[in-house]
Amino acid sequence: MSERGFHIKNADSAALLERVGEVFLTGYAHAAEAKTVADAEAGLEQIPVRFRGFAYEGAGMGYAVRDGMPIGGSKHFAEFLTGRAKHHEYMAWVGMGWAMARLPRFRWRRFTCADPLMRWLVLDGYGFHQAYFKTERYVRQQYRESTFPWPGGEHAWYAPRAIDQGIGRAMWFVCGTDPDLVVETFEGFGAERRPDLYAGAGLAATYAGGVDEVELRRFWHRSGAYQPQVAQGAAFAATARYEADLVVPHTELALDVFCGMTPREAAELCQKARPTGDEGSLPAYEVWRQQISDAVAARTRS
Repeated sequence: MSERGFHIKNADSAALLERVGEVFLTGYAHAAEAKTVADAEAGLEQIPVRFRGFAYEGAGMGYAVRDGMPIGGSKHFAEFLTGRAKHHEYMAWVGMGWAMARLPRFRWRRFTCADPLMRWLVLDGYGFHQAYFKTERYVRQQYRESTFPWPGGEHAWYAPRAIDQGIGRAMWFVCGTDPDLVVETFEGFGAERRPDLYAGAGLAATYAGGVDEVELRRFWHRSGAYQPQVAQGAAFAATARYEADLVVPHTELALDVFCGMTPREAAELCQKARPTGDEGSLPAYEVWRQQISDAVAARTRS
């Protein structure tokens, strides 16, 4: 944390975030070194429940990097998703975004994602990487890529928004899980970017943790008009943990504060609202996010 110049709130939160980074690299190493997916899974499944999702994220990056290399084939990531990673698909696709950030852009042609929802999680991962490793430019200077070459198509305009969601998620780490500093940092960004940034932070606060109930409630209160986006991010985080059987007490606490529901209820909501494909002017992923935000807002008002 100190080496990267990130804020250190206290020793416990710093240790947690550094442990997340360590586990991510462990997952990456399993994917890079394993002869088969089963070999990688044997190591990944030994990671403690609280951190296992981060290991699968790292492994997703590892397999995507292998696909992006000039030799060795380009089916590693797809094969990875046929195994235990299918329960961690959110994290795996985010890992592909990390790989994109590390590989030359001409290698990106090897990366495809037919799923109209998961493709945007790739850019979430890309945004996280950029904010984490290029903090001065993406956080302090608030740099934004106005055009982005992947995935292209009629909804290419949405790419900067998906990247912002990843930047918001990374901010939870850059700010050392300090909810006040997260809010103050977001206030420096343009108002049009804040909904996506808050969604990312809500996801990280629920999935990674590092705060107690008092801090969660303070972040919720200070989110103000962006509470629906925080709730949507929290619902995504809880669903990712629930579907992978990785729910921990902090997930339950954060989801109760942000959404007033259980992880199972959040997963059922996300599944029920999940579109089957792109229709209309908005990408299916954004339609999905808006439906979840609306549903949680209606629930908290009732």
